[in-house]
Amino acid sequence: MGRQRAYPSDLTDEQWEIIEPMLPLIKEPGRIPKHPFRDIGDAILYIDRSGCSWWQLPVDFPPWQTVYGWFRQWKARGVTERILDELREQIRLAQGRDAEPSAGVIDSQSVKAADTVGKDSRGYDAGKKVNGRKRFIVTDTLGLLVSVTVLAASWQDRDGAKTALLGVYLSTPIRYIFADQGFAGRLVDWAARTLSMVIDIVRKPEWQRGFQVHPKRWVVERTLAWLTAHRRLARDYERDPAVSEEMIRWAAINQMLRRLTRGEPARRQQRRQARTAPL
Repeated sequence: MGRQRAYPSDLTDEQWEIIEPMLPLIKEPGRIPKHPFRDIGDAILYIDRSGCSWWQLPVDFPPWQTVYGWFRQWKARGVTERILDELREQIRLAQGRDAEPSAGVIDSQSVKAADTVGKDSRGYDAGKKVNGRKRFIVTDTLGLLVSVTVLAASWQDRDGAKTALLGVYLSTPIRYIFADQGFAGRLVDWAARTLSMVIDIVRKPEWQRGFQVHPKRWVVERTLAWLTAHRRLARDYERDPAVSEEMIRWAAINQMLRRLTRGEPARRQQRRQARTAPL
């Protein structure tokens, strides 16, 4: 018996049916965990969505030490990365795409760091005027997360992207990447020479003033916006950048599960018109 579902961040029955087979099996004669994996997943998603610290988990969840222990264990075993791969494949097949993407989109996002982030893994992004960390994400052309790398915000896009692109090269067949002008220059030559990967720089038109949606690039910007809707990601609180990366993966898992079970694009909630008193 697990806990009762009580929070908006909890997995629905339909979502749990999708993700349960992707979690590691309990092998005999190992000790059966005291707390169901569904409760562990709900607790991690609660932290991601609400932004609370580990030790502030509500008492109806398993103890935070237990939840954090499984979080670290699944990260070390690559469980969340495999879940992402399987969910991405299911969504792509449902939309009539090939199971594996052949093209991707890269972008970066600088976020402020809390006082829990040490000086050795934070920096200052002079362009964005942000003291904190920088997230590099690669998505497929549907905006589904493929790879994430977290570095100090002082890293230039063309340098920090190398780690993210190397991860994509080693784990996927993606060899064509769309990017903005911040990734132009020597990164393009490095990717072609080292990874046999083409980086297509999508430049903004000369006449553009202010924000404009760019074909082939807007999907990754939308994904970054969706991810930062998780309050834990609105700022970087993690001492270890690898934990930041794992929190981003869990947020992406949450979004993919909702996308699979919703079955249609998200719709913006209509604003209610204020009622005026009769004259």
